[in-house]
Amino acid sequence: MFRSRPLRLQLDVRKTYQRNGDVLFLSLPGCGCGLSSSLQSLSSGARHRATVQAKVNIDKTAIIGAGSWGTALAWLWGRAGRQISLWGNSAGRVKRMRKTRENSDYLPKLKLPDSVTVTHELRDCVDADLLVFVTPSTVLRTIAMRLKGALGKGQAVLLSCTKGIEHGTGMRMSEILGKIFPDHTVAVLSGPNLAAEVVRNVPTATVIACRDPECAADLQGFLGSSRFRIYTTEDVTSVELGGALKNVFAIAAGASDGLGLGDNTKAALVTRSLAELIRLGSAMGGNFRTFYGLSGVGDLIATCFSRHSRNRRVGEHLGRGQTLQQITSAMQMVAEGIPTAKSAFQCARKLNIDTPITDEVYALLYEGKTPVQAMQDLLERDQKAEQV
Repeated sequence: MFRSRPLRLQLDVRKTYQRNGDVLFLSLPGCGCGLSSSLQSLSSGARHRATVQAKVNIDKTAIIGAGSWGTALAWLWGRAGRQISLWGNSAGRVKRMRKTRENSDYLPKLKLPDSVTVTHELRDCVDADLLVFVTPSTVLRTIAMRLKGALGKGQAVLLSCTKGIEHGTGMRMSEILGKIFPDHTVAVLSGPNLAAEVVRNVPTATVIACRDPECAADLQGFLGSSRFRIYTTEDVTSVELGGALKNVFAIAAGASDGLGLGDNTKAALVTRSLAELIRLGSAMGGNFRTFYGLSGVGDLIATCFSRHSRNRRVGEHLGRGQTLQQITSAMQMVAEGIPTAKSAFQCARKLNIDTPITDEVYALLYEGKTPVQAMQDLLERDQKAEQV
């Protein structure tokens, strides 16, 4: 168990009863979506919910990574008046963001709250009580090592929001952080959380995993809200594996879209992807029950079907005949399924796990296989009894 000094949080939990109607789904700022009258008129007369009021004393939160998700989290938590430092690796982008208060490369027209400070200097982040990592998985180790010398011992709690598996080592992101910062508590946040929808303030759910349940509960109270609902678990391994592996299957789902194969095909593909995720994830130390939750099947559904999913989009372009180089050269965002496919393929070989969908995605990305041939090879596999 990683345990640093406790987060300076005191939670006052009071059970209250709403008598004037539930307002969770009402008046979504900037949403523009029409909610049905049945949702708008929900009455809480026959039920109640617990309201958590947190008396917090976290002076500063630092978010390492100013991509779409890092920017969305800075907006989400900064709009409550919390002091946020948002670190970006690109000096030019940081300069533009300071001037316009927008991240036009990733979330244009989203104004950052005044409580968010944008910086290119990691030294501006080392005094934070909560360090949130939202970097691409391929550079997490490098950036963490840059922070190591300045961070000190046993101060900040580290929260990984990066979804990936390190190529070569097979390490999860929290394992990398735990190795580099052995004196700090490490937690993970993962779930079906599309940045473009979070900044529309629509109801969203996620999971915080930490081997220290008290730390998870503290983070839940500090970071959650009625529109960003946080669940907790101690199962760090499964939460991370679900969030990483689903990106590989989203590329497969996108390729199906690009080939124009229809809903029957995609439903079958995503269902068998879940079976494969559970099979490989369990072999890598995960718990199959957790994979049926938000960070597993929930994230799989969102990423395979959403028009906002960059991994699904990569697959769709592949299905339409574009090369991986053409696709990635036109993208500003990182599609984590690309490096994770290589890591998952390697892990499956080491563990001797049957992963036909992962294998075909790997062949698409790294061996030049065509989407038509990949789909045909999946369809020609021997028929057998269904197992999940």
